[in-house]
Amino acid sequence: MRNKNKAGRLIDKLYGGLNMGWPMVFAIALGAALLTAVFLVVPVFKNTSFARMGVTFEAWILLAVIIMANCKKPLESALKTFVFFLVSQPLIYLFQVPFSYLGWQLFGYYKYWFILTLFTFPAAFIGWYITKKNWLSLLILAPVLALLGYFVYESGTECVSHFPHLLVTMLFCILQIALYVVVFLPDIKQRLIGILIPVIAVIAIASASPQVNLTQVQYLPNEASFSSDATIFVNDKSIADIYINSPEEGAVYVYAHKYGRTDFAITDSGREYSYTLEVYDDNGNDQIKISCE
Repeated sequence: MRNKNKAGRLIDKLYGGLNMGWPMVFAIALGAALLTAVFLVVPVFKNTSFARMGVTFEAWILLAVIIMANCKKPLESALKTFVFFLVSQPLIYLFQVPFSYLGWQLFGYYKYWFILTLFTFPAAFIGWYITKKNWLSLLILAPVLALLGYFVYESGTECVSHFPHLLVTMLFCILQIALYVVVFLPDIKQRLIGILIPVIAVIAIASASPQVNLTQVQYLPNEASFSSDATIFVNDKSIADIYINSPEEGAVYVYAHKYGRTDFAITDSGREYSYTLEVYDDNGNDQIKISCE
């Protein structure tokens, strides 16, 4: 019982008991940026759930909700969440500059996160109302719960296919769903609906997406060859995860998840090489095709 009370006090502290002044906002932004940069730079974290902090949203949702829940007014929530992202995201790239052969060119990837940062202001203004802990909270949380459900599905299918890859991501997203339902939805009916939302999202995604479980080594067209420092970025990882397998031979390792197309790019020695991956059905046989853009 004592452990449960301690856990309850910790949750109450995180979601409403912190002094979320500007020094705290900047401290969280600095800490999150430094931690993300470590995950992206240190080789042991490559292609793990931790490195996803520099690519996808699940960890940033957690931090944004903590900031919003500790603000007194919706405008304060919007301003502090916006500034948190405005500070943390470019710092991630700044911390990586000394360790990357791309140097300052890394900031070319910041455009995507800057656009998302602009949306955090209205999102956090509306999101603050989850602190009312009523049906409006459920309405506002619904898309967040559905998005987390998608991440559970994405990481879960990868974990099943290549255990324990992305197991931490799957458990982390499930924990977030449980936390938001417990903290912001006190009514039993609201909690039931809150749990059903990500479950329905997972079922809908699974039903709409024909499943593919295909792993192949593919050689890139035009006899491509890269250095060992080459990096890869995949636009839609729900289609496939792609890793550089043998840079000297221009080979990539493809984990295909569903049919579709996605662009991906390989950056090496300051140059970017663009490709398109297609996963398709050929008379009952799953196939992978890579072409140059």
